[in-house]
Amino acid sequence: MKNYVLDASAAVRYLTNGIGEEKVDALIHRSQKHEVHLLICVVNWGEALYVLAGMAGLGKATADLKTMSAFVELVAVDEALAESAATVKFHYKLGYADCFAASLAMRMKATLVTSDPDFAKLGKQLRVLALPRHST
Repeated sequence: MKNYVLDASAAVRYLTNGIGEEKVDALIHRSQKHEVHLLICVVNWGEALYVLAGMAGLGKATADLKTMSAFVELVAVDEALAESAATVKFHYKLGYADCFAASLAMRMKATLVTSDPDFAKLGKQLRVLALPRHST
């Protein structure tokens, strides 16, 4: 089964019907059919929560993310993932939360779903499903 890791931008786009949400929606439908496995790191989940709370309030943001978690596995940070994220941060100068998404995707041999073009810095070591960069 193919693995996909969502970063915060993918979760936010999906939950706000933002540009590119149809790609995430298709993955969620495939996850429901057990065709793919979707994951999100708790750090990126928290980042999505913060962004969504600013748009719609903390209660709605929390409820929306909890609903999404029925189809997306929430992955805790362990020492190895934290070390990997710090290493990515050191070498590629990505945002710290982004380093967790990239590290989880590499650990799981997954494709990262994101609208952030900065992940291109990692080259071929990270597979990316790119959402459109700008949201409407």
